[in-house]
Amino acid sequence: MNLLERIRKFLHWEASPKPDVKLLPEVYPHLKVFRLPLILTVLTMMIGTIGFVVIDDFSLMDAIYQTGITFTTVGFGEIAPVSDAGRIFTITLIISGFAIFTSAISILVSELNRGNIIAILKERRMLYDIARLKKHFVVCYHNDYTLEVTKQLKQNHIPFVVIDPREEIYKWAEEYNYPTYLKAEPHAELTMLKAHLASAKGLITLSASMSDNIALIASVRLFEKEHFLPRPYYVISSAESVTDIEKLKKLGADTVVSPTKLTAQRVSAMASRPEMENLLEEFLYKSDNPLDMEEIVVPKYSWAVLKKLKETHFRQITNTSVIGITKKDGKFLSMPKGDVLITSECRLLIIGNLRDINVTKELLRKRDKPKELKFV
Repeated sequence: MNLLERIRKFLHWEASPKPDVKLLPEVYPHLKVFRLPLILTVLTMMIGTIGFVVIDDFSLMDAIYQTGITFTTVGFGEIAPVSDAGRIFTITLIISGFAIFTSAISILVSELNRGNIIAILKERRMLYDIARLKKHFVVCYHNDYTLEVTKQLKQNHIPFVVIDPREEIYKWAEEYNYPTYLKAEPHAELTMLKAHLASAKGLITLSASMSDNIALIASVRLFEKEHFLPRPYYVISSAESVTDIEKLKKLGADTVVSPTKLTAQRVSAMASRPEMENLLEEFLYKSDNPLDMEEIVVPKYSWAVLKKLKETHFRQITNTSVIGITKKDGKFLSMPKGDVLITSECRLLIIGNLRDINVTKELLRKRDKPKELKFV
């Protein structure tokens, strides 16, 4: 490790992340139309230089200079006396230069009007913005569900990238304030590289088309295997029927939501217990509510493993409460008593404010018994 790298490591300076995909190869095909003006420019400069050397006996440097100022029509005049033949040759160079520059400008204007180069450069800038994201979600296909999901992600300060193959994505991104987005087919491997999926936390696909969701889930799981990623993505999808839910889970979706089922459950709850539904609305969906709820996985190495719940003193130390425990085998225990043992890799459902929940999370990640327990 050289001195510069040591200094950067000491000061915690990180190099600016670069996207996995470089778009310069996509720019090159649009530059092919400029080849002919460029070749003509080089040939004209060569012919002009040779002409001034042969016709008026200019030195090589004077000939190059005279050709340059004549070809570009800057009008500096003659640097040395020129014969009649030389003047005719000079006029020919001026006309040639004007014709070549005119054609080059027309080609440039035509390419700018098409917008291909500008679109690629904008996408390149977007890829650099996406490359800076870490633990973000890739949200596929723009629809009403996407609008609500991205709104919640923004409120919770969770970064995301919206991907949609339709041309209207640019208008939607501006209208609904998507900070990062891509116009591409979500299931393509190139798109996953552009979305910086290697650093993502997970993927959300809420397409109305079942085939789109299936193709995307299969592509993501294949992408994991091909790139040897250390952890699997958390994949969320949607489906209408119970059969489709089971299919998507077998394909690799971690969570499958059914809008029809969720709507039925909410309506049923509102009809049978309207007071509880109002309380749930206040507790779960209000952004200004100080209380939060989160499920925390207990690591294998945690000091709390095989300790009784009352021995952890979470309520006294962090002012949080454990209202549920999900064992490793999936069995859920609600409102556990103090004598319940905390086992390895079980999940604790904790209620409290966000800051206290994060403190609890840090305590559970410790290998040794926390010093705070001495004062309880």
